[in-house]
Amino acid sequence: MPAEYRAVVGGVDTHRDTHTAAAVDSTGRLLGTATFPATRAGYEQLWGWLRGLGSVERVGVGRSRWCAGRRAAW
Repeated sequence: MPAEYRAVVGGVDTHRDTHTAAAVDSTGRLLGTATFPATRAGYEQLWGWLRGLGSVERVGVGRSRWCAGRRAAW
């Protein structure tokens, strides 16, 4: 693997107007948190943010009524 490879695991807390994401590396070290609008553009920003931190291995999305019907955007 190249030296710059970093596995990233994300978690997303969904709400009506925003989604808040957190990312950790393979050792569990927090890489950051960020909040994005709950819109298609916000989803794209969230993915871009996660990808900017490394190789996204998994993303967990919290269950809520705000997430229903939005999984296709992920």
